[in-house]
Amino acid sequence: QEEFDLHDLAVEDAHHAHQRPKIEAYGNSLFIAVHTAQGGQGQVVFGETHVFMGPRYLLTVRHGASLSYAPVRTRCEREPELLAMGPSYGLYAVLDFIVDNYLPIVDEFREQLNELEQDIFAESFSRETVIKLYELKRELTRLRLAVAPMQDITGQLTRVHTNLVGEEMRLYFRDVFDHTLRVNDATDTLREMLTAAM
Repeated sequence: QEEFDLHDLAVEDAHHAHQRPKIEAYGNSLFIAVHTAQGGQGQVVFGETHVFMGPRYLLTVRHGASLSYAPVRTRCEREPELLAMGPSYGLYAVLDFIVDNYLPIVDEFREQLNELEQDIFAESFSRETVIKLYELKRELTRLRLAVAPMQDITGQLTRVHTNLVGEEMRLYFRDVFDHTLRVNDATDTLREMLTAAM
């Protein structure tokens, strides 16, 4: 906090998990809280990443289930011409990594629903099928609560915080916005299908 002159309220938020996804400006710096998701064994675990970004720094703080950002760092180091654009490129790489991790989860949910649809049309009724449908819908709702605010965050990075995000970088954040939109649309479609199935 002392080294980068981070705002007290942002530091307080970063100390505690269970923040809602958000983007907040503190003078010439940003504090961003996003939800991360990891799939595996038919279950999704959620975590949080809190990001501090200023003109010459980018700090991330992970809570709960969140993959290491070592691959993001490696990617940035492989692209020095993009990294030269400053911390906003690092922020793009982190957000892109988070959104890319949503996609396989949506695909896994789609596969589960396809399997359950066969059970729905089976000759005999199974209470277990309804329970699985309900659990899948609950997980999709949790994923949507993580994904939907990312649209606002990436939207603000392309339109509002022009002092920290240069024009060239805004194209990159628009790309993350588009991916987020695709995940959001897919989760909405799956939720509607699940409702009909139930």
